Amino acid sequence: MEKLDFNKNWIYKNCRTGEEETINLPHDAMLTEERALENPGRGNSSWFSGGCYEYRKSFLAGRQTSGKCVLFEFEGIYYRSEIYINEILIKEHVNGYTSIYADITPYLIPDAENEIKVLAFNDLQPNSRWYTGSGIYRPVHMYIAEKKHILPDGVKIRTLSIDPPVIEVRVNTTENCGKTNEHEETSGTAAIEILDENEGIIAAANLNIKNTQIELTLEGAKLWSCETPNLYRCRVTYGSDRQEVTFGIRTIELSEQKGFLINKERVILRGACIHHDNGILGACGYKKADERKVRLMKENGYNAIRSAHNPCSKATLEACDRLGMLVMDEYTDMWYIKKTRYDYSEYVKDHWQQDLKDMVDKDYNHPSVILYSTGNEVAETSEKRGIEFTRQMTEYLHDLDSSRPVTCGINIFFNLLYSMGFGVYSEEKADADKKPSAVGSEFYNKLAGTFGDSFMKLGAALHGCDVRTRDAFANMDVAGYNYGILRYRHDLKKYQKRFILGSETFCKDAAHFFDLAKENKRIIGDFVWAGMDYLGEVGIGSWEYKEYAPSFSYGPGWITAGSGRVDLVGNPLAEAGYTRVAFEQTKDPVIGVRPMNHKGKHSPSAWKLSNARESWSWEGCEGKTAEIEVYAHGAYVLLYLNQKQIGKRRIGKSKRVFFRRKYQKGTLTAKVFDREGRQTGESSLTTAAQKTIISISPEDSIVRSGEILFVPIRYTDEKGIVKPLMRGLLHTDVKGGRLLALGNACPYNERGYLKNHTDTYYGEAMAVIEAGEEDAVEITVADGPLKAQAVIPCIRRQDSH
Repeated sequence: MEKLDFNKNWIYKNCRTGEEETINLPHDAMLTEERALENPGRGNSSWFSGGCYEYRKSFLAGRQTSGKCVLFEFEGIYYRSEIYINEILIKEHVNGYTSIYADITPYLIPDAENEIKVLAFNDLQPNSRWYTGSGIYRPVHMYIAEKKHILPDGVKIRTLSIDPPVIEVRVNTTENCGKTNEHEETSGTAAIEILDENEGIIAAANLNIKNTQIELTLEGAKLWSCETPNLYRCRVTYGSDRQEVTFGIRTIELSEQKGFLINKERVILRGACIHHDNGILGACGYKKADERKVRLMKENGYNAIRSAHNPCSKATLEACDRLGMLVMDEYTDMWYIKKTRYDYSEYVKDHWQQDLKDMVDKDYNHPSVILYSTGNEVAETSEKRGIEFTRQMTEYLHDLDSSRPVTCGINIFFNLLYSMGFGVYSEEKADADKKPSAVGSEFYNKLAGTFGDSFMKLGAALHGCDVRTRDAFANMDVAGYNYGILRYRHDLKKYQKRFILGSETFCKDAAHFFDLAKENKRIIGDFVWAGMDYLGEVGIGSWEYKEYAPSFSYGPGWITAGSGRVDLVGNPLAEAGYTRVAFEQTKDPVIGVRPMNHKGKHSPSAWKLSNARESWSWEGCEGKTAEIEVYAHGAYVLLYLNQKQIGKRRIGKSKRVFFRRKYQKGTLTAKVFDREGRQTGESSLTTAAQKTIISISPEDSIVRSGEILFVPIRYTDEKGIVKPLMRGLLHTDVKGGRLLALGNACPYNERGYLKNHTDTYYGEAMAVIEAGEEDAVEITVADGPLKAQAVIPCIRRQDSH
């Protein structure tokens, strides 16, 4: 089966305005819409409007497709979509997060220009609690195959044992175009080859297609794990058709005595929840952007991600396989009870089986995927119908894939509140013409914002919460606790066979969780909300100041949640350092300093540990009191300023200590000591020098044509130390490429990300550029008095092999 990139030169039209332009995919139409108070998606959608969007492209059905099967794969279209070939409707789809396969063979006009057209409808708002994007936001591919061919997703591999390494290979084929039935009777032989990273064949066999599966022993093969993500390729040849899939050799086991095991070794999931958007790129699912997000999570101490709250992209899974990141892939945010007026709840009843099958087909060969989640904060789990639905989905997933456990993220306290009549959806409450009332998860979030995390965790410890969750938990392999850490000890004792996963947690509980998990093997992991900041749910996790956010009404202007441990453009905050310390990923302390040039902030968010930044460059604040936080393991911390000791604190269970000291330029150092007085770690922050420059620091030293490039732009000194209090309006000019997005990490941003100028946020901004066909990409940045330029060599398409 030949796979062709089909992402260039589409004609895009906004149905409302009628305006057309030529674009490349992926494309997020929502990011181009206006933000306004009257938009019914409100803060959930960052105040962007929805709409109807048309995409079309012409192509020649010539010798290459003659007598062949031709189909398209759309990896993601949001929301509802219709696909046409030569104005004939051939496919409709309603899930905005699952792949669409459309066989176009019967509709092709031979030896002529044909047109494919897609209509994407995201006009019915609101339909989500977060920013979704609109249109064809993930890649598109054309597949060309002989009539006798392997089905898409037709090669499935799982590990049967690791000592010795034994895998099972299943192959599903067809002898007709348009057939996607895995149980179709076919005949013939498929040749199977297993290749290592050096293209060497380490095993081979012939499979009688009527048997559909075969076992292979891979002598000497290396195992896949987070630390050693070894990958192999399986090449299957059936007639003249060939498919290759990548896989890893690893086993998963839940052991009451040993915990969650990968390759028979215990692994504690140090997880982060992430949304599907890519920050200033909107929902555009660029492969490089998805991989970057995974890499950032890995670099900041996480070994697992939760795809919240929808199936993740193929590019995300491929990156997780390569980088050694574990994945909990999640189905949906709602079942049959609405959370917003036009959400997916109206489709779940008729589509859940196909949706889960699509998710499993995508995930099956990926060693990184270790858990399926059937939902998030679905209050249905508190009632009889939902408890039965929990069982049905768990058993169906077991039928599709018996090798992975199933969970569901249940908001324990909300289940109780819902059963008492609080936060229950109604059309009247959801009326966007008035000020809609919070329902479902949004109700819980507002409650947490008002009363704080401690209140919500104490609420989850009430007996009624146990009553309203225990039957649903009994119908899954792993009990997913959203914000229920105070229940862990009690429930482990009461339910002797229950495995507990913190499916959504507050950042400040990281150290508490890790201590509990080390002591209790049936606590298998934790997923903090959230790993990286995201668009929508505006302000939910933000600590902001009037200098950056002139209004705290959370109206238009507010654009992100502000709740990531890593900010919107990829900068780790001091909270990310706290997570590394709490998860014992570093022996050195982390120093954070609260921004010093502001007075007051808006109400602290339950999802924010601190707004501290790893900086000791607060120009103009000399003599003011600095609020310093140190995160560390050990017995006590000594704090030094310019080699003079200015404080000592004992380290408690939270792994956080605090100092208030007068700010003075120089070097701030924290040293950690154990109980015997031996130094175990040390970190320092140094003040930037007086001279200020604009630093342009492309994340890659070379780029290929068509690829995207992330380019951080910062105010620094000549040594590259960031100056967080420098602020300016940066104008950019790009040659040899196209500026895709420009912006900063501030949760409040009136400009958006599609202009050629941006404000800085704590001295930093980000540009994302798509490389063109020139020998280099050149970016120039200026704020008036200051100017900088960077040149990045480009490998042109014709030079690539």
